[in-house]
Amino acid sequence: MASTQLTTAAALPASRRPPADRWFRVHRCRAPRAARRLLCFPHAGGTAHLFHGWPAHLPDDVELLAVRYPGRQDRLAERCIEDMTELADAVTDALTDTRAPYTDLPLALFGHSMGSAVAYEVALRLEARGLRPAQLLVSGRAAPHRALPPGVRDGDDEALLATVRGLGDHQTEVYDIPELRELLLPALRADYRLIETYRPDRPLPLRTPVTAYTGRDDTSCPAPSVGAWAELTEPGRFALRSFPGDHFYLVPREAELVADIVTRIR
Repeated sequence: MASTQLTTAAALPASRRPPADRWFRVHRCRAPRAARRLLCFPHAGGTAHLFHGWPAHLPDDVELLAVRYPGRQDRLAERCIEDMTELADAVTDALTDTRAPYTDLPLALFGHSMGSAVAYEVALRLEARGLRPAQLLVSGRAAPHRALPPGVRDGDDEALLATVRGLGDHQTEVYDIPELRELLLPALRADYRLIETYRPDRPLPLRTPVTAYTGRDDTSCPAPSVGAWAELTEPGRFALRSFPGDHFYLVPREAELVADIVTRIR
């Protein structure tokens, strides 16, 4: 008699999994049921691993989702996305996919650096579908209409890496290893092309409350340009918080940052 073999979504190649399985690394809450969700977007060249320690600082009833951009880690074989519209559309579609919707609970969005811009664009799309996020939390990024392009010439890998190293010493040593450099550079290049070409002159305001975070020594986004996020939400629905540190302040200040986020998503 022929046997029947069941194939789980996790066992399928990344390109064949349901969108939600491909796009999100889900850290289930410790309570019987989740009461709310926090969706986190990494920086340019970054991965979902940036948020692997966050669940330990979250209340038991918060489920954490970390966005998995294509072209890295277990999506390495997939094409990197170099266009903001394509990326934000794909994440929004995965969030609202009827096979595994993640919008049935209050949902807050957190993004760091490039991830802030992507989170903002996803928030816009959710609002357009009648699904207003509970909070947009942006970190290490000027408001879209105040952000300066990186100015890295396409194809100049040394200038690109110098720009990345200038932001802070967060795992930049991996680019000194030839094998890892060759593996990681395509995603970094694609992300910088995306953010280089993302220049909305008149970004749309949100009804969602916005909180902006910054490192006090982060020269890539001066405080006034971060404070300009206040122009993209309703009056009285913006907050600004700074922490000691550079562009990657959120690594050594992880516990403090997550604690502040928790107070805002309750």
